[in-house]
Amino acid sequence: MENVYLYDDILPGDWSENVFGNTHPITLELACGGGEYTLELAGKFPDRNFIGVDIKGERIYKGAKKALDDGLKNVVFLRAYIQFLDRYIKRETDYVNEIWITFPDPYPKKSKKRKRLTSPFFLDIYRRILMTDGVVHLKTDSRLLYDFTLETLNSENCRIIRETSDLYHSSMADEILSIKTLYEEQHLKDGKTIKYVEFMVH
Repeated sequence: MENVYLYDDILPGDWSENVFGNTHPITLELACGGGEYTLELAGKFPDRNFIGVDIKGERIYKGAKKALDDGLKNVVFLRAYIQFLDRYIKRETDYVNEIWITFPDPYPKKSKKRKRLTSPFFLDIYRRILMTDGVVHLKTDSRLLYDFTLETLNSENCRIIRETSDLYHSSMADEILSIKTLYEEQHLKDGKTIKYVEFMVH
């Protein structure tokens, strides 16, 4: 599909110039699945560029097809492993100033905590690709991941902008934060509370 890139299709730093053809700010959605957040945000912000990142092609296909059907020119998808993200996107030539992490695998086993997308390993990757004023958003139903994230951010000297352990019973649930992925819809039906953290890594 014309709006889907494999990890070896383009060289690092080509996104702004060769993919989008402009220098508009870039938003990433990591572990994007079908890209629900990417698509909703792209429709609301036509003056921004959006890249949904996931390794599962079947999920990406759904989001990419909808983007084409809806005529969204500011959306593409990258099929790649997130642990290698800084090989494909560079702060020096791209303009990433926002990352969304929506309902990632919390990896509950302690032996797997390095794989959590808010572990120090991934925070270092975000530092290498985000502009200095860039922000990261996490939405999760996992209390374990939420607590782990807050603890890790404090130990890594990151700046927590705002956070809540119950988004929809807080004053934060605005139009943007109320966008719901398929996973979130299911979590809410199951009576789970949604946790949210916004932070900076620089």
